[in-house]
Amino acid sequence: MAVSVSRDLSVQVLEDVNKVKLTDRQQKLQAAIQKGEPKCLGLSQVMLGLMVMSYSLPLHFTEHTDVVIFGVPWWTGLTFIAAGSIAIMLDKHCSVKIVQVCLIVSVVTLVLSVVAVIIYSVDLYKYPEPSCVHPEDTICDDEYGAKRFSRGIKSSLLFFTLVQTVISTTFFWLLFRQKHIFEQYAALSQPASSSNELNG
Repeated sequence: MAVSVSRDLSVQVLEDVNKVKLTDRQQKLQAAIQKGEPKCLGLSQVMLGLMVMSYSLPLHFTEHTDVVIFGVPWWTGLTFIAAGSIAIMLDKHCSVKIVQVCLIVSVVTLVLSVVAVIIYSVDLYKYPEPSCVHPEDTICDDEYGAKRFSRGIKSSLLFFTLVQTVISTTFFWLLFRQKHIFEQYAALSQPASSSNELNG
């Protein structure tokens, strides 16, 4: 805080130039983070989570494979929804703590997405598409149709999880790139505010 005293002993409190610069840079940083569209990325994560969970419902009525036994669509869907919700919150309330929480959740989502991709891939490899053993003039049995349907759903879930992995990686990269700058400005503003409290 800068103070100016004139010849007639009137005191004027001027804006601190450093504080104005710091506030301006923090606003630019917030704009840079929001340029990465956390709301858009968060909404797509929530939508992917809901799609994964809803697409997995028919798997409970077919053969129970590793994907269903481990509950992969459920825990991946819930983590996608959680990551998306926090990203949407980051768009509304941009602070260092929320950026750090968003980074941690993005890493967890990224790791779980990779684990889910591995489980889906192994499951698709372990349970290959069955062949129809009937002659061409007859229809294949229900088991053939159910296994083929299950494999198609798992392939869709694998694709959604790969998309989520790309979104999580992109969001993590955007946040990580901006985090250090944000922390520098936050660290600079704290000594100024604590010195103002001492002087006040």
